[in-house]
Amino acid sequence: MKSQEAIAKRLTRLCYEKGCSLYQLSNCSGVHISTIKSIVNGKSQNPGVNTLAKLCMGLGIEVQDFFDGEEFAELELEEEEGDRVS
Repeated sequence: MKSQEAIAKRLTRLCYEKGCSLYQLSNCSGVHISTIKSIVNGKSQNPGVNTLAKLCMGLGIEVQDFFDGEEFAELELEEEEGDRVS
């Protein structure tokens, strides 16, 4: 699973587990609903750490708890331009 897919699935699952809609998460996290939908729909390729931290705050969890989900157990790391070491 790629990182953007893992983040989207984890965010969706946490909202479900907390009984929280994306709109409620937007209100309590301060992250605009369009940003949250962009993450969940896979349009946001790489959500920033600050955004994820705000979403975690809105969900009442720590950032490390977000990344402790099963979605990240088999994460495929994508190689980015400039990542290769020759």
